[in-house]
Formats: sequence, C-alpha cells, structure tokens
Amino acid sequence: MIIEKKDIMKTIALKIAVLLFAIQGLKAQQESMYTHYMYNTLWLNPAYAGTRDALTVTGIHRSQWVGFDGSPNDQTITMHTPFYNGKMGAGISLLNDKIGPTKSTIVAFDYAYHIRLDKKSKLSFGVKALVNFYTNSINTLRLDNQNDNSFADNGQRVLPNVGAGVYYSRERFFAGFSTPKLMENKLVTNSIGVLSKEQRHFYFIMGTVLKLNARVKFKPTMFIRATEAAPIESDLTANFIFYDKFTAGAMYRTGDAFGTLLAYQVNDNFSIGYSFDWSMANTTGKYNSGSHEIMLRYDLVSFSKAKIKSPRYF
Repeated sequence: MIIEKKDIMKTIALKIAVLLFAIQGLKAQQESMYTHYMYNTLWLNPAYAGTRDALTVTGIHRSQWVGFDGSPNDQTITMHTPFYNGKMGAGISLLNDKIGPTKSTIVAFDYAYHIRLDKKSKLSFGVKALVNFYTNSINTLRLDNQNDNSFADNGQRVLPNVGAGVYYSRERFFAGFSTPKLMENKLVTNSIGVLSKEQRHFYFIMGTVLKLNARVKFKPTMFIRATEAAPIESDLTANFIFYDKFTAGAMYRTGDAFGTLLAYQVNDNFSIGYSFDWSMANTTGKYNSGSHEIMLRYDLVSFSKAKIKSPRYF
C-alpha cells in the first residue's frame, strides 16, 4: 500500500510539474522575441504601416536556444505600403510561434493615419486587428504513462484581438509606443478557473542615426518591453553603418543575452541580415548553443513617386 501511495504521489507531482512548466513558459515568453526588432516594427506597432514610402516586405526567421528541446522557433512575414498620397498606410503580418507543445499562428491587419508635422517629420496613429490560431499539443509530450487520459486532449482556440500604437519619425530618428494585443484572452482553463491567459504587453522603441564621417554612421536603437507582474526588459543595440552598405553591431538584452548583428544592403531595394546572440551563463546559457536569426527585406518603390529617398534607415 505504501508503494502504491508513492506511485500516486509521483504521478500527481509529474502532472503538476508539466502543467507549471507550460504555464511558466507561456508567461515568460508569450510574445515572439527578435534581435532584429528594428526590422520587425510593423508587428510591434501598427502606426509604422506605410512610413517607408514603399511597399515593404520583410521576413525574419529565429531559432532560439539551439540544442534545447522545445525551444522557441519563430517566423514573421510583414508587408505594408502607403496609400492616399502617403496620408495613410496599410499592412499585413503573418507570425508563426512554436515553443514546447504550444503553437500560435497569427494573422494581423494594420492601418495607420499619418500627420505631416513639417517637411522632415510626421506623426502616425495605428490600429491592429488580429486572429491567433492557438494550439496546445500536450498529447505530444513524452510521459512515463502514455495512456494517461489527462494528457490526451489538445487545447485549440481561435483568439481575436486588437492593438494600437503611435509612431513619430524623421529621416534619422524614430520613436514609437504600442500594445499589439489589448485583450487578455484565456489560453488554459479548467474547473477551477483560468490557468493561463494572453498577457497585455506594452512596447517602446526608439532609434537614431548619427553621421560620424563621410563613410561611417552610428545607429543606436532601444526596445523596451513591459507587462504586468514581470520585470521591465530592454534590448540595447549599437550598429555602425559603413558606406551605407555594410552594417555591424552588438546588442544587449537586460538579464538575458548579448549578441552581434550583421547586415548588407545589396541594392536600393534589397537587404539581408544575420544575428547571433548568446544566453548568459546565469540564465539558460549552459543549456543551449545560442540563437540565430536571418532577416530579408525588399522595398518595391511606389509607382506614384518619381523618386524615393535612399537609403532608408528605419
């Protein structure tokens, strides 16, 4: 009888551990994390739509914590363009996020209204409408008892949401504040209540370009994330641009990681980038081989404009 009680307690402990792992994972990283956040602005802030005076398509792939089972894997494709003589902008985003047994496929639509403040600056207001197709595939977990009915059913939800943002931009400076998801939809529930929900995140992003000499420019950027019951996190990035072609720099993510970024402007329309970041040894650094990202961006110049400014830094 004692052995049976121990087995029961071990089974209960296993269930609690798996459940807590899933819940903590959702709280710790609900939103996709990108070192190339400065190229992923549309997903973060709908007011960015149409600010590049071109139809811009951007794709980013991130493999996070390589070598760690169940580590996050993310892909984002965004497309946006100005219209109505540049007074408005529209965009669409597709995001695929997988971490452990959970997966989110998100489709988002963005609209922005631009106010020209003077010849060199404008202020934009944006709204976002999105749908999150969320799946929690707990039946894929490896268990001691594969016939445990507690892990037999997957959780699937269709979660609509809305977001908003404001964005100020000049040729060599930008700043924006946004929240892509205003609604805190339920993710995991049981008879007791809500075990996990979508957390509302607030983002602040800012950057500038400083001319050091005829060949070199300095491009510092900052990205701050805040959500309830979690410490404020920030990414600080310092890039150097050589001949408006090559970009090389470093980043630091508070309490989490540091890394390096490289980019090449192939021509006026097409650019490619790569980043690698290392987790700190006191966090997850000893359990993985770092995180990789690849970025591709293409600008299709609007036919309504005879000439477009180049290069475009943001």
